[in-house]
Amino acid sequence: MNRAFSRKKDKTWMHTPEALSKHYIPYNAKFLGSTEVEQPKGTEVVRDAVRKLKFARHIKKSEGQKIPKVELQISIYGVKILEPKTKEVQHNCQLHRISFCADDKTDKRIFTFICKDSESNKHLCYVFDSEKCAEEITLTIGQAFDLAYRKFLESGGKDVETRKQIAGLQKRSSRSSRCWIQDLETENMELKNKVQDLESQLRIAQVSTSPAGSVTPKSPSTDIFDMIPFSPISHPSSTPTRNGTQPPPIPSRSTEIKRDLFGAEPFDPFNCGAGDFPPDIQSKLDEMQRQRWLVYYFHNFKQLTTS
Repeated sequence: MNRAFSRKKDKTWMHTPEALSKHYIPYNAKFLGSTEVEQPKGTEVVRDAVRKLKFARHIKKSEGQKIPKVELQISIYGVKILEPKTKEVQHNCQLHRISFCADDKTDKRIFTFICKDSESNKHLCYVFDSEKCAEEITLTIGQAFDLAYRKFLESGGKDVETRKQIAGLQKRSSRSSRCWIQDLETENMELKNKVQDLESQLRIAQVSTSPAGSVTPKSPSTDIFDMIPFSPISHPSSTPTRNGTQPPPIPSRSTEIKRDLFGAEPFDPFNCGAGDFPPDIQSKLDEMQRQRWLVYYFHNFKQLTTS
């Protein structure tokens, strides 16, 4: 660790153990940024990172950009970097991942620490600027290390291992929950497509089985004698009556016209058109034909009842 830690080894720390173990110590500073380093510790490694970030900060400052202010919360669990107004956590550096911490002796405002990133496993050097308490922040991080190490010895190493296992489980559970949500969304989309396909198939089947304009023919209604009612414009059916007798055949028209002795055509009430006679005579002929069929019906009905 930093030589500042060894300087304070025989002296009292500036904070109570309860302040770091049960709470945290806040500090305000300016965040110059973080950069990847090749080694997890070393003074020269830190100096190169500080020079690199200072140069990048000077370029941004010439462009009118200001150094962002942050709040540091130091405890035995790590160092949190927050936005001071919204308290949004920008970086959470766990204490067991911090491998080096130091303040710059040539520039009393600068202090740094190296932390291994949990996702990329790269070593990142974080650089801060604090006008008054750069060395104090470094010593507070050293005190947090000392308290965490004592707690580790008292618990037999179980406390740190338990936190690591919990952090790993949380990471895996969040990743698996995201995969589970994606699987559900994919399954939901597939089911929706299947429902749409079934609906389209059902509509096609309904259209093919019930064509438009199809009319079911209706059977003709019959009277009490189980016969089709008489219609002057339709010929009676040749269906036999209930007593088994057939109705008399309708006289068929002969293609050869017979004439009487005087050369005139004989009168045939069944072989006359509507335009051959005046309306009054035609109506009388229709009435005679209707009466003829009624007599035939009553005659058959009488034979049926007597037998």
